Amino acid sequence: MFMKGKRLLIAALAVGVPLLASGASAQDKGLMSIIVNDTSNPYWFTEGKIAEETAEKLGYEADVSSHKGDTNTESRQIDTAITNQAEAIILDPANADGSIGAVRKAVEAGIPVFIINAEINQQGLAEAQLVSNNAQGAALGAQQWIKSVGDSARYVELKGAPSDNNAATRSNGYETVLSQYPGLEKVGSDVANWDRTQGFNKTQSMLQANPDIDGVISGNDEMALGAISALKEAGKLDDVVVGGFDGSPDAVEAVKAGEMDYTVLQPVAIFSEMAVRMADKYVTTGETGVDGEKQLFDCFLITSDNVDDYTDPFVLEQ
Repeated sequence: MFMKGKRLLIAALAVGVPLLASGASAQDKGLMSIIVNDTSNPYWFTEGKIAEETAEKLGYEADVSSHKGDTNTESRQIDTAITNQAEAIILDPANADGSIGAVRKAVEAGIPVFIINAEINQQGLAEAQLVSNNAQGAALGAQQWIKSVGDSARYVELKGAPSDNNAATRSNGYETVLSQYPGLEKVGSDVANWDRTQGFNKTQSMLQANPDIDGVISGNDEMALGAISALKEAGKLDDVVVGGFDGSPDAVEAVKAGEMDYTVLQPVAIFSEMAVRMADKYVTTGETGVDGEKQLFDCFLITSDNVDDYTDPFVLEQ
């Protein structure tokens, strides 16, 4: 498992979901369908892996599939879960608006849906939506970025997929903090869709137009790592501060190497497990054990000062 016992206990108490005793009987409780985004991204891979391991520990057969951001694929995966009579669906939705129909289809078939990571724009369908506190995390990252780049700088921003509310929330969070410093000038921004290759290409293009930038602030680690590669190729990395968001293993290595100034850790290791435990409680008792549909999980800043406390993928010991 990725999560240490102490962190797991704290997380469980925080959302009121009881832990099973160690060595609990692995009775066959049926199928739990876990649908995530692109598992080539370490964040989504970890999300699916932890959910799968937790479901199996609780006695379910776990099926993990990846929609890669495509709502048609997601809809077919929901159909498969319905056909296979899943007890519950854990879903990282492909699109804040476009996934609503797929969630409704599952709910109408009598299958409870638990949303993780990327919310949908409709309340009352999913039993719970467990997401990172992206506004809080963006503020953490922006404040650290300013400490490193200073209050007078030219910078560019890499943005995530517009279909994901997290992209706008993080970008708006950055803007809320950075706009307080009149000496900061954003000279470029582009959408790189959470992707490292697109981050590389978009940064290259922005560097051609603005070769004298002082910083890059990114909506996730993959795009930031692409920016680092572009800056290295241009011989400019030593002069540019790069900030990321996710807390991925590659980003942590970049922080250790002095190539990335910081990353903001999303507690995916916590909320992926909690979603499965919440689903199990709901299947067993008809209750989620928490008040309110949306549950926010605060993010953590990783810098050179605490990077050695990163003990497993997306786990920071406090």
